Amino acid sequence: MTSETDLIPAPRSVEGPMRCGVLLDEDTTLWAAPGTEGTERWLRATVGAAAEVPLRPGPEDARNAVRLHLDDSLEPEAYRLSVIANRGVEIRGGDPAGVFWGAQTLRQLLGPEAFRRAPVRPGIRYGIPHQVIEDSPRFPWRGLMLDVARHFTPKEGVLRYLDLMAAHKLNVFHFHLTDDQGWRLRIERYPRLTEVGSWRTRTKFGHRASPLWEEKPHGGYYTQDDIREIVAYAAERHITVVPEIDVPGHSQAAVAAYPELGNTDVIDTTALSVWDSWGISPNVLAPTDNTLRFYEGVFEEVLELFPSEFIHVGGDECPKDQWRASPAAQARIKELGLADEDALQSWFIGHFAKWLSARGRRLIGWDEILEGGIAEGAAVSSWRGYGGGIAAARAGHDVVMCPEQYVYLDHRQAGGADEPVPIGYVRTLEDVYRFEPVPVELDESQARRVLGTQANVWTEVMEDHARVDYQAFPRLAAFAEVAWSALPAPGERDFTGFERRMAAHYRRLDALGVAYRPPAGPLPWQRRPGVPGRPLDGPPPAR
Repeated sequence: MTSETDLIPAPRSVEGPMRCGVLLDEDTTLWAAPGTEGTERWLRATVGAAAEVPLRPGPEDARNAVRLHLDDSLEPEAYRLSVIANRGVEIRGGDPAGVFWGAQTLRQLLGPEAFRRAPVRPGIRYGIPHQVIEDSPRFPWRGLMLDVARHFTPKEGVLRYLDLMAAHKLNVFHFHLTDDQGWRLRIERYPRLTEVGSWRTRTKFGHRASPLWEEKPHGGYYTQDDIREIVAYAAERHITVVPEIDVPGHSQAAVAAYPELGNTDVIDTTALSVWDSWGISPNVLAPTDNTLRFYEGVFEEVLELFPSEFIHVGGDECPKDQWRASPAAQARIKELGLADEDALQSWFIGHFAKWLSARGRRLIGWDEILEGGIAEGAAVSSWRGYGGGIAAARAGHDVVMCPEQYVYLDHRQAGGADEPVPIGYVRTLEDVYRFEPVPVELDESQARRVLGTQANVWTEVMEDHARVDYQAFPRLAAFAEVAWSALPAPGERDFTGFERRMAAHYRRLDALGVAYRPPAGPLPWQRRPGVPGRPLDGPPPAR
């Protein structure tokens, strides 16, 4: 049995609990209003299976019942969870997503056993104290970005992370599908993108300065049916999948597959292979009509697979050296009347912003897309601190705040020598909990441009799902509360209270099989002795 103070993310209000309550057992029935069938299925398949409670269909007025309602008096994604003695459990949501988030809270109230896949204590009776919980999210965009290009995550691992996101009320999965080190999405029109671009001959082990190599091929990709399954699985959990196809930088895997996409007048692109190290490759796309037509073909298939409003195009870390040396690129700058190479990148991104807009979609890119001018209607993922987000919001563009100094979960969690492959600044659980997504520099109207926030997991030094778990958790739980809950200012947040609630949450993560970093530090098998990283000392830049 769980008290209201153990819930993560913290709800807006809790009335109760009282000693009396509701008992869920084999006689408990489930009634679902039209529009809540997805949550009905999830409750039976997930909570029912773990708690040994069949939740058979029953009438709305049954005394020992769980009832699911839609209630248009509530805001989108909001819910009211009422546990009333002699009346059962009622979840009212402002929309189907609200009902689902209420069901996630119900699962927490049942205790950690409800997070397993089958009963571990057959015959146990699940009592929930009498209480009313009212809750709604602070932001509509509560995201997690998973990089599957540097180290591939098989489909089952992606589905697992969608379940972990749902358990924390996160609702946007940013799917980083392409980079210099691998192309992970099957494009039927261009089969070499995966035949050639989805694998590399070996992999750097550790930071790019490391002398260590994993001397075996690494790769993998998702078929289009895999993607359809992932998108449908996410939708059942009210999670939107936003794909990222990187242009014009971070594109060496694509150029290795189709050399004509590169700057052929500068280098021999036929000699390129999928990159086996980390960092920023100098090999970027050529700003030619051929490249534009090629990627229009890619995006046509992407739009068929992903129904999301936003399509992420990267736009970050695009070295301009090849463009400066390329007669073709310089001729394109002159032809378009552009000022320089930054403006050329802006033209490249702007082309796809217009192309996507004409098809009812919106472009989003990393904050480098501000350089040289940003296309009308485009949104910005602000990763290099708050500056890009502030500039974009002031210019009337929507923003997702994901500054690397706070929510890049590949950064190390402590300063100890036993932290595995330490990257970046120390970002503790408390640091993430005190992250504030809305910059103080924005006025009220500008602040409304902040759609929400997102934690990013870059996988250069994460070779398997256990390493991803270690870097993501428990910090993702703190991030989820920042994204969902109406918290006070960072300095006034009750981190001690959050740590107390985490004591219960660790047991849920244990039940889910999450290989999180323990509060006392890494377990022996979580360490990577002798594998160099790139730790940065001191506090990160403030903004």
